Amino acid sequence: MCGIAGILNFDGAPVDPCLPRRMVELLRHRGPDGVGYHCDAGVALGHARLSIIDLAGGGQPMANEDRSLWITFNGEIFNYLELRDDLASRGHRFATRSDTEVILHAFEEYGEACVNHFNGQWAFAIWDTRTRSLFLSRDRLGVRPLYYRAADGCFAFASEMKSILALPGTPREIDPIALDQIFTFWVSIPPRTIFKGVHELPPGHSMTVGDGGLTLTRYWQPRFVACPNGAHAEAEYAEELRDLLRDATRLRLRSDVPVGAYLSGGLDSTVVTALIRQCSDVTLRTFSIAFDDPEFDESAYQREATAYLQTDHQEVRCSYADIGRVFPDMIWHTEKPVLRTAPAPLFLLSKLVRDHHYKVVLTGEGSDEILGGYDIFKEAKIRRFWSARPDSHLRPLLLKRLYPYLPNLQNQSSAYLQAFFHVGSTAAADPFFSHVPRWELTARSKVFFSDAVRAETGKYDGYAELRDLLPPGFSGWDPLGQAQYLETGHLLPGYILSSQGDRVAMAHSIEGRFPFLDHRVVEFASRLPPALKLKVLDEKHLLKACAKDLIPASVRQRSKQPYRAPDGKSFFHGARPGYVDELLSPEQVRSDGLFDPLAVARLVEKFRAGRAIGIKDNMALTGILSTQLLVDQYITHFGARDGYE
Repeated sequence: MCGIAGILNFDGAPVDPCLPRRMVELLRHRGPDGVGYHCDAGVALGHARLSIIDLAGGGQPMANEDRSLWITFNGEIFNYLELRDDLASRGHRFATRSDTEVILHAFEEYGEACVNHFNGQWAFAIWDTRTRSLFLSRDRLGVRPLYYRAADGCFAFASEMKSILALPGTPREIDPIALDQIFTFWVSIPPRTIFKGVHELPPGHSMTVGDGGLTLTRYWQPRFVACPNGAHAEAEYAEELRDLLRDATRLRLRSDVPVGAYLSGGLDSTVVTALIRQCSDVTLRTFSIAFDDPEFDESAYQREATAYLQTDHQEVRCSYADIGRVFPDMIWHTEKPVLRTAPAPLFLLSKLVRDHHYKVVLTGEGSDEILGGYDIFKEAKIRRFWSARPDSHLRPLLLKRLYPYLPNLQNQSSAYLQAFFHVGSTAAADPFFSHVPRWELTARSKVFFSDAVRAETGKYDGYAELRDLLPPGFSGWDPLGQAQYLETGHLLPGYILSSQGDRVAMAHSIEGRFPFLDHRVVEFASRLPPALKLKVLDEKHLLKACAKDLIPASVRQRSKQPYRAPDGKSFFHGARPGYVDELLSPEQVRSDGLFDPLAVARLVEKFRAGRAIGIKDNMALTGILSTQLLVDQYITHFGARDGYE
């Protein structure tokens, strides 16, 4: 895992060597083990290295034998040993043991189609001196980030937006449309980002940049189309899933440094930990978060899992004050507003891993998306069931049973729930049926937007933009598949793998690896009969079946507890962090111009008085505060943090 950056001047003019160095210095948290640069006519590549594979020989930027190709690469190609053997049989010769060199030779052999041969998580750029073009690619699921800006005859790219924002002439402005998207979908829709003029290469895409401009190509897309009637019995599917997960785990243990695991006490991380124990006889170090607030704490299950699997376990305890303390640093790394504080404890967890001198952890991310684990999937199924009998008084009780941790919902009437959850045959035909209640609840926070932001976003239709991006045939998919696609294609890369994943892990130079996101596992899961993923209301039914003799029965049978963290209390419990009053003051809110200062003041007073309740208030506060922090760090005081201004 590393940080990459580069600049291409289309006219061939030399690149000021200070610029790639500035870009890379802002990425040193991603790559503290070394830096490297390559400059050619009109191009400069930079690299900050986190040494994991081929510690001595994997330095970058790296060239092929005749130095016609140069690469800067962030990530891992887990099947690099198999690819290396295959390429060697085709006449390729290797000078290192690194997966980086395998990418170069695969590009020589297959051209841009090389990405179809990779099992991994990557973002890379290859400079081809013969065609004077850059080839950039991002992995299928969007595990690793890649941003770019094309303007004024120059193309710049980097692992994080801060490196691009540091270049002369790059405007540092919030994009109101992106803000509208985040305050609806929790994510911006690529290529748009929260900063005007800075773009994100979407997951599963490659790009060629040269004299002809920019050419974007999609090479992979998740498609949740089940096999008709199921091709196998449940036991056969369970065995195939287990074999795939075991092999995905085996590949992700390839490393020249020790590998640990996150162990939350839930099904997914416990399965991954159990599979690691099967693949390795080395004592496994596991890491977890324990919350002071019992509403969020899962440490009892963590202790049970670690005892059963006999791991060497470490935990970090997280309080309200801890979240409030690290929240500004977390936002510096997420580079986008967030609507929940959940990334902050994971920021602390990655620091714990680094403090114990580990660089790599395997985690259970992706299982909920591909195997039907989220409450939103069950919620949609209940809503469809209720829509068939809208007059039923019993069916809405299933929704209350689904969310025992939401006291506001428990007190609502059937009429309110019917309206809130869009119950009815017409609503059920909407391709966004599964997600509309969540998006509409989130969008209520837009009442805090300033008049200026409202003026710029008033005619914008985010649903229409998202609808245009749906894959062919989406309307004919099973409802569960539609919901899974919306999670996997948007929330997973834009929030789970970004703000809760790459950003908070790489803030402390930690590489996350995700067996459930091996593309073979994802493609297998996408073809499963829906009833094997969500059997009535039993989430991840097939995963539980394949894990029955791997993990403790109590973990396998426990009710799902979604990962959450304290939100508003983290900023208004006890002594408030100083930045909260400063950034949410009417004067500062008015000066920054994104939110209505009077409306924000009323919300703040509500929290001060202890009257703020429910998800809506917490999302609004967290979203507004994180946006204000973003403006402060990246617009008002950008450069002061790292001392290059």
